Amino acid sequence: MFRKKKSKSELVLIRFILLRFGYRPKNLALFIQAVTHKSSITVDEITSNERLEFLGDAILDAVVAEYLFQRFPGEDEGYLTKIKSKIVNRKTLSEIAEKMELRTIIRYHKGRSINLPTIEGNALEAIFGAIYLDGGFQAVKNAVQHHIFRKYIHVNKVLEEEIDFKSKLIIWCQRNHLSIDFVVLSEENNNNNWSYTIQVTINNTKYGKGIGNSKKIAEQAAAKETLELMGEF
Repeated sequence: MFRKKKSKSELVLIRFILLRFGYRPKNLALFIQAVTHKSSITVDEITSNERLEFLGDAILDAVVAEYLFQRFPGEDEGYLTKIKSKIVNRKTLSEIAEKMELRTIIRYHKGRSINLPTIEGNALEAIFGAIYLDGGFQAVKNAVQHHIFRKYIHVNKVLEEEIDFKSKLIIWCQRNHLSIDFVVLSEENNNNNWSYTIQVTINNTKYGKGIGNSKKIAEQAAAKETLELMGEF
């Protein structure tokens, strides 16, 4: 049997997914569905991308969570959640989709009043859902880490945008291949008033010190003093 010759639009879609995500679709119907907005649906048309969007949102969340978990082994759940939310929030996804020029392959009703950036962001998630169903979790990881992160999201820049000094100091140490630790020097409780003293050590050398009524506050103060000592603040 001869394979059905692919249409021009199908070839464009395949090239787009391969170029932007580094993935060659096997079941093309999944990807056609992923770029199909409900506004373009007719009775005989393929299903819209809403279900794939739901799946892609969960898969992308898991991929980014695993990446951050492995990259920052010393950070707590709150810090990891904060960074993840900056990477996978609606605004960021819409911006990535716009840079990708995803609108050039999305199927939607152009005559209706719709929010195109939102449609693009949703389609991006739907494509991740399609990649997952077509190639598995590892295929999504490869697309995110080797294409999305490298071309459209700079994780270090996301971290630098954090207002806390600890993040900035960690990034500085990573760039310079230095080990860093926040050492608790003292932990006192006077009439339910806690006081923590924390020392920053970089490559086992002592730097800034910070005091606060919580470990996080003390860490911020120690990191700020360290940045000032190094002329990075």
